[in-house]
Amino acid sequence: MRILDTHLHLVYPDRFTYSWLAGAPAINKPWTVEDYFAEALPLGIESALHMEVDAAESDMMAESEFVVTLPRIAGAIAACRPENMNFVDHIEQVSEHPHITGVRRILHQVPDDLSESDLFVENIRHLPDYDLSFDLCVRADQLPIGQRLAERAPDVTFILDHCGVPDVTGAGLDPWRENITNLAKVPNVMAKVSGIVAYSGADWSVDTIRPYVEHIIESFGWDRVVWGSDHPVVTLTGSLTRWVEATHEIIKGASEEEKAKLLHANAERIYKV
Repeated sequence: MRILDTHLHLVYPDRFTYSWLAGAPAINKPWTVEDYFAEALPLGIESALHMEVDAAESDMMAESEFVVTLPRIAGAIAACRPENMNFVDHIEQVSEHPHITGVRRILHQVPDDLSESDLFVENIRHLPDYDLSFDLCVRADQLPIGQRLAERAPDVTFILDHCGVPDVTGAGLDPWRENITNLAKVPNVMAKVSGIVAYSGADWSVDTIRPYVEHIIESFGWDRVVWGSDHPVVTLTGSLTRWVEATHEIIKGASEEEKAKLLHANAERIYKV
């Protein structure tokens, strides 16, 4: 079963500045497309979407323009700042690149009220005019904030990153589970099965993460889920190989059609690649 990875981070410190990596020494080094696919191809990952790596704001456009020239990169989700007055000018520029399919603003590192401002919401509402989606990156405690944003921009396609960042080693399933159930009722929100092992501790097992993955799929349904590696963040508590193997174990009871939807078909439709 071929896989389209919807959440690959590539790091080229010789080209771009990633100030946040100073606080993550374990992954503060180059992560190239060649190194990634050396491990990914034998696992059935044939292509990937590049997810912006929170590069310096002055590098945002250049990052996405560069990564879409790399082999097996099917498209890119670019960084954006919907809180800025010039947002529409920025996404107009982004939309000129056919392989940039969406945008993201990381919300779990900014004040909660940033995404609730009228300017932020009005700017986000312009995305369908440019055929762009929005990856929704919020912590578990911010899921109601993400839900309000999606409800206020009903024509925008939102993709919830990292299963909504559940605190697996802390708070556990609740209240994350109820908030996911509520968010899934918003029809323009999709969910990405990714990133969860980063919040599960180094000793995680399939049984550790199974209830979270299964609840995401049960809540959103097989037509509204995609898969992502979150590489190289996934290496903090495991490896790409271990995450792929765990995914296959969790979904082994699904039909071939359902597996295909999660692993590549939905992503091709939602991200239009």
